[in-house]
Amino acid sequence: MSAQLSTRIWQETASADSAYQAEVARCHGYDVYGELLGRITWPQMLLLMLTGELPTATQAALASDLMVALANPGPRHPAVHAAMAGAVGGSPAAACLQAALAVGAGRAGGAREVFEAVTAWRACKGDFTALPTMLETTQNEALDIWPRHASWPGFGPYDATTPLPVRQAIAQLARHVPDGALSYLDRHETALRSLAGEGLNFCGVSAAASFDLGLDAAQAEMLHLLLTLPGAAAHALEQRTTHYKAFPYGGVELGDDPDAVVPSREAA
Repeated sequence: MSAQLSTRIWQETASADSAYQAEVARCHGYDVYGELLGRITWPQMLLLMLTGELPTATQAALASDLMVALANPGPRHPAVHAAMAGAVGGSPAAACLQAALAVGAGRAGGAREVFEAVTAWRACKGDFTALPTMLETTQNEALDIWPRHASWPGFGPYDATTPLPVRQAIAQLARHVPDGALSYLDRHETALRSLAGEGLNFCGVSAAASFDLGLDAAQAEMLHLLLTLPGAAAHALEQRTTHYKAFPYGGVELGDDPDAVVPSREAA
């Protein structure tokens, strides 16, 4: 094995005692264990790995607040629900997180929605008044892994209003970049919601924050998947200690009960 192993992101120099262990590990040129450890935070390290540059103080503070905002989508979110269902059924930890990733990857409230919203923000080229047009056209028709979604990416799909936690998150995050995408959302939320016919969701918050952090669409998609996993993990751990009869989701309420009217044999 080579004494040195390198990718664009990472460089390892093998230990003198073992070719299978690193003596020095560098991330984009920085000595991780000899230089960075104890001096930078987790948000700074994550942005360094994604972008190749240590973030500014403003970017680091925005990333830290974004991590809190996205840490737990809550048990109502389908991705967290999937992890909980796996755990209460006895699935191992990795399977629960894989379930959360799979369910949380799509266009309806998932990371692909973030990808498309960031694509729209970047297509504006600084003219945020073009955002509605870009959101209308951003879904990539050539990509058929996920079905097309009727809502604008970052909006809907359940309410015509923007939930209070989303508005609170936008207001807090926008303070870091007064002239950025988050601030534009904060100022124009009512008008955009009226045009979309649906309220903003946390994918929209995540996309605007990622744009303000300087991330491209693929980086933003990956970041969103990572940042929403802690909630799925925590709820899965909780369900592992309970009985399936205590699962916190109620039964399905049917608006049209098929047992209410049973046709007679003669009528059939």
